Amino acid sequence: MIVMFGAAGFIGRHVRAALGERNVVAVPRGRIDLAASGHAKLTGLMYEIAPDVVINCAGATGGDPATLAKDNVVAVARLLATLAVAAPRAKYVQVGSAAEYGRVPMGPPISEDAPCDPIGAYGLAKLAGTELVRAAAADGLDASVLRVFNVIGPGAPPATLPTKLVLALRDGGDLVVGGQDVYRDFVDVRDVAEAVAMAARADGPLPPVLNIGSGRATPVHDLVSTLVEVARPGARVLPGGQGSPAVPWQCADITRAADSLGWRPRTTLRDSLQTLWSALNVPARPVESGKP
Repeated sequence: MIVMFGAAGFIGRHVRAALGERNVVAVPRGRIDLAASGHAKLTGLMYEIAPDVVINCAGATGGDPATLAKDNVVAVARLLATLAVAAPRAKYVQVGSAAEYGRVPMGPPISEDAPCDPIGAYGLAKLAGTELVRAAAADGLDASVLRVFNVIGPGAPPATLPTKLVLALRDGGDLVVGGQDVYRDFVDVRDVAEAVAMAARADGPLPPVLNIGSGRATPVHDLVSTLVEVARPGARVLPGGQGSPAVPWQCADITRAADSLGWRPRTTLRDSLQTLWSALNVPARPVESGKP
């Protein structure tokens, strides 16, 4: 039996689909708020379900530092404490974030052993949650964090850059985009969901942290140009104002995920953007034969 938290979120919805229909209990926040529910309520749930696997896709991506700490640190601490008592043999899989790394040297892919120096409250909170999982794994819990990079694809929140660009193209006019020389590792949410599902089904313990990304550093300029080709060819793209980026480069080393899970991303950037465009009820422009 698999217990899943955060199944209604962007990544969680796709994870739920990747897991299929059988033997999954999705626990809504209205039933259990991990950061607020008492220990007795959480342990009661685990004793009732007796899960083999617990997946945590819940957490806050925005808000003030107190909210980020509550939903990404306190919630994880309470859930891990519950598992230690009520489901100590269950496998635990948590969705982490590349924001935990912070600024890294430009060029080489980021391995899981790279030092973490997050910038901002979100990255700090996610790293704190990861460290709690590491500690639980060191104490014997079968626990891992999948540290996902820049997730794109259908259902992406409005605040993400690709969705902002899609909405701007849909509304017409020029695109004004800053930071086009920034590099990001964009990975499709369906590939992320498959990695989580594979981790949930894995035999035996996994490494405590696994990077989940495309393994490619893509300039934002390429993201924008590909989306324009898919959505509205001929749209003008104008440079926006920008300062020095806090994190100019991100690229995941996904060797460990490939070795541990047999996982590799399968969805191209173009396919991700095309699906995102279609998901917002805009007809996607067909890819011409012979073009990537």
